[in-house]
Amino acid sequence: MPETVTGRILVVDDDRGMRELIEEDLARHGHTVLTAGGGTQALELLRHEDVDAVLTDLNMPGVGGIELCSVLQAERPELPVVIITAFGSLETAISALRAGAYDFVTKPIDLDLLAHTMNRAVQHFQLGQTLGRLQDEVRRTRGRETLLGESRAIREVQDLIARIAPLDSSVLITGESGTGKELVARALHEQSPRRDNSFIAVNCAALPETLLESELFGHERGAFTDARTTRRGLFLEASGGTLLLDEVGELPLPLQPKLLRVLEERKIRPVGSNREHPCDVRIVAATHRDLEDAIRQGTFREDLFYRLNVLTIDLPPLRARGNDVLLLAQAFVDEFSTRFHQGVKGIVEPAATRLLSHNWPGNIRELRNVIERAVALSRHDRLTAEDLPDRLRQPVAGRALPPGIGDSEHLLPLADMEQLYLQHVLETVGDNRTLAAKILGIDRKTLYRKLKEE
Repeated sequence: MPETVTGRILVVDDDRGMRELIEEDLARHGHTVLTAGGGTQALELLRHEDVDAVLTDLNMPGVGGIELCSVLQAERPELPVVIITAFGSLETAISALRAGAYDFVTKPIDLDLLAHTMNRAVQHFQLGQTLGRLQDEVRRTRGRETLLGESRAIREVQDLIARIAPLDSSVLITGESGTGKELVARALHEQSPRRDNSFIAVNCAALPETLLESELFGHERGAFTDARTTRRGLFLEASGGTLLLDEVGELPLPLQPKLLRVLEERKIRPVGSNREHPCDVRIVAATHRDLEDAIRQGTFREDLFYRLNVLTIDLPPLRARGNDVLLLAQAFVDEFSTRFHQGVKGIVEPAATRLLSHNWPGNIRELRNVIERAVALSRHDRLTAEDLPDRLRQPVAGRALPPGIGDSEHLLPLADMEQLYLQHVLETVGDNRTLAAKILGIDRKTLYRKLKEE
């Protein structure tokens, strides 16, 4: 998630000069700012205005900051409220947080820290709204064979699928392992005139050469040892439909000219047979390998590459798809919650933030594995950061505290230990940096400086 975001913020303060100062500064950071001179006016304004966060003074005539926060917590619990107070005591902070405040800032106000706090509050709200919207989208598309995603990268793929699905040309789907290439192939089939016939997928890397040839082209009885019956083969089984050759880059070199002949002549010859059979099938191939590099290395035929690569769909990695991570995660939550008879309905914001910040080297396959594990072990109705595996929960990659920290072999430099403890405190207080600074006995400027040193 970006560090700086923009949104609509309501500033509530009975001091006109303070309101105008804060309004000017938050507007300078790109926010749209609404103002109210007190809690009663703020509640009236919020009946017909949508905002992403509220910043309110604590002590005001009539409805004060704590009371305003309590009312909003009951009526709009998703809306983050930040309270301004002249009293920097821990008791004041706890009172504000118990009333449902997202965070608090102290006077005299440091405008840079205030802007950062409001950015976080707006981001928190917008991420919560995104989670709700994506949850609705998953519910809407449930039960349909669909390529989930709203990012620009995946919308381009969806558009390309819609354009080339009605054609009968061969398609090559490329992309990293785990990006959903088979799902794209199924989408091509479902949107094509062949949709009422078979879709068959075969993994070219899963079988030895002799078995793969028989699997693809079929064989005659007695063609080889154990060939007790005649087998039609997948090309004929998929007749009228679509055949996906997954991991086509692993196709053994001796089989490549046979596949090329099928593509060129639309005929197949079973192993051990002298007869050819017409073959009406659309070929979709998929690979995570660079086939042009394989051609240079002599492991893939150039002529076959050009026959397969008539139309190309290049799938983006999950790390390039933004909020699609959450959309897919919610779909997997629904799937595994149903399968495991769990009552998990969604994902809380801190867990969603961890999902968005992870690099996902294993792409959708890794995300699916993470959510399956989390749902299976969760004790709540929504996944929390604690339900995620350690590699996602660790705030600083590679800085996990070694089990044998007391051993001389695992001693850490003081600076590393300080960073570990800073992160531990932030984790414990839900990334509330004001409260973390109080617990650590330092001011927030010092905390921010130390965090930047990592």
